[in-house]
Amino acid sequence: MSLLLGIDAGGTYTDAVLVDGQRRVLATAKSLTTRFDLSVGVASAIDQLPPDLRQRIGLVCLSTTLTTNSVVEGRGAPVCVLLAGYDEAAIRSSGLADLVGPDAIVALEGGHDATGVEIQPLDEVAACSAIARFGSRVTAFAISATFSVRNPAHELQLKKWVESLCDRPVTCGHELASSLGAPRRALTAALNARMVSHVRVLVDSVQSTLSDRRIRAPLMMVKGDGTLVNVETAMQQPVGTVLSGPAASLLGACALTGLRDAVVADMGGTTTDIAVVRGGHPALSDDGARVGPWRPMVPAARVYAIGLGGDSEVRLLGGKGLAIGPRRVIPLSLLGHQHPEVLPVLARQEQESPHASQMRFVMRLQSDAVSVNQLSDDERRAWDRLCQGPVDMERCNLEDRAMSRALARLERRNMAIYSGFTPSDAAHVLKLSNHWCRLAAVSGARIWARQMRHLYGLGTWTQGEETAPCQDVLRALYDQIAEKLLEAGLNDAGQLGDNQTGRLATLLAQLAVQPSHARDVAAASPVFQLKFSPDMPLIAVGAPAASYYPEVARLLGVSLVLPRFGEVANAVGAACALVSQRVNWTIAQPARGVFRVFEPAGPRDFDSLNAALAHACAGSSALARERATRAGAADVHVSLHQSDNVVRNDIDGDVFFEATVTAVASGPPVMSTKPDSTDRP
Repeated sequence: MSLLLGIDAGGTYTDAVLVDGQRRVLATAKSLTTRFDLSVGVASAIDQLPPDLRQRIGLVCLSTTLTTNSVVEGRGAPVCVLLAGYDEAAIRSSGLADLVGPDAIVALEGGHDATGVEIQPLDEVAACSAIARFGSRVTAFAISATFSVRNPAHELQLKKWVESLCDRPVTCGHELASSLGAPRRALTAALNARMVSHVRVLVDSVQSTLSDRRIRAPLMMVKGDGTLVNVETAMQQPVGTVLSGPAASLLGACALTGLRDAVVADMGGTTTDIAVVRGGHPALSDDGARVGPWRPMVPAARVYAIGLGGDSEVRLLGGKGLAIGPRRVIPLSLLGHQHPEVLPVLARQEQESPHASQMRFVMRLQSDAVSVNQLSDDERRAWDRLCQGPVDMERCNLEDRAMSRALARLERRNMAIYSGFTPSDAAHVLKLSNHWCRLAAVSGARIWARQMRHLYGLGTWTQGEETAPCQDVLRALYDQIAEKLLEAGLNDAGQLGDNQTGRLATLLAQLAVQPSHARDVAAASPVFQLKFSPDMPLIAVGAPAASYYPEVARLLGVSLVLPRFGEVANAVGAACALVSQRVNWTIAQPARGVFRVFEPAGPRDFDSLNAALAHACAGSSALARERATRAGAADVHVSLHQSDNVVRNDIDGDVFFEATVTAVASGPPVMSTKPDSTDRP
């Protein structure tokens, strides 16, 4: 019988599992993710699996949190955004300036109106000039035109010009989203373009690793809605893989526990992802799930993703207290584990007067050819130095200021990463974790505590004490996790906006958690008691979950489930996913007696509603089936759903405004029934 290989590439670990046809876990493996060369971590994880089982692999399913992490942390490859028909107000409301920078946005004349009629022609001269100017400086182009979901002609024309003038990938807004809302559609296109090179690197790494081991099986990737697509489709629309890892973890949590109704929290190195599961399936958000500060316009599991993980930097919050995340750093315990040569440096820094560059090392993270080619001489020298190992910023600041400034610029470009003090380090100090170097964590805790006291006036810890500071760090972590669990529950209720939900969750967390820290709830005599539903247990998965969530569950009084193999739940979920494609076609009535179907090729008019609906049903079904088959589905089944916007009046009768036909094509992934594999390590 063919086996399924599930792989999850996370910010800290790469996981691999082998699952049989009954979705039983046969073998698991974990390896540190090697961002500078992802194939190293992927190969290490696969090579830990039993060789005899590797020969039976019939399908490889890949999920990743790397795209989610890049959105949460505000990182990504350089892109150019071409906007047709946008005014300054629409550009401001899109948030593009915060995402890509104002210099990367090019506003052009053009665009259509709500009925698909051209407002003004595209400015070809300005467009081609911008494409030529940015072609060698970016990794991809993002294109969005007003009302492109009603008529994509201008986006398609801009795409042709890009393809004729340079060899960069192109993302069009109408290819990703079918809903109105030009600013968010432009943001979604930009997010997609920023991820293209990163997803391509990941897919290439996995494919080369499989090829080297002669594992000949289809490779598919999990999307943010928990369904599978082949990697060719995923590389064209990588924004669809935002929340890929979280969606896979939801499927894995349900598969590992057998529970169908639960709150699932997946904690990794960079993010914590929380979702409510009912009936064994995560709820979907057609309007897009919130990922950090953004809400890309792609269907996804209704996951609440926040920058809070085991490797999140512990920092000062506005001079008032501790905050954790959203920036990920290399934990000192991991740094000491991988590079023992830093231990004497940390020991020396314990004895020095505190300053900000202590325990701050720089390591290479990732790169792309475009970014490397744009490095200045100082940055190239710094990049070459990073290839030799971690750089001590304290020493670099004293001996080579030009290099220290260049290293800082590389970090801002996501090509390098700092080390820092993290919850993972605190857990090692308190012996809740033991997989990395505790000695480095202890040194880091002492240095960090002195920095907080003497530089920022925070804390009253004894000189040289490491236990009490780490207890305070984990208390802050528990508080943040509890608050986000409450916020996710309020979001699930859907009664409040994001800002109101956040403020109420903060207040509820203070009422629920603070008295519990004293472990004497009776003494507090609370007027209110906050309780989670007994029918909705908390399933905690991810590598750090067992270290932190027992205390979180105690504070909130919620039933906790820590499933076996929960540390690789993402990879298990990837192996359990199905293929599905969704197509939405809209019908509107721009004039009396005219029914306009907005299909991908452009608008088409009919003289009756029945004819328009019949065309939309047939066309969307055929397109969904075609996309599902192309995405790698077998035995495709198509279901149709229709939503109408009709005003009913006793005098005037029914007045039709708009209808949306949704075709969903689903099926199991195609597998190699007889794997042709002569696997070798």
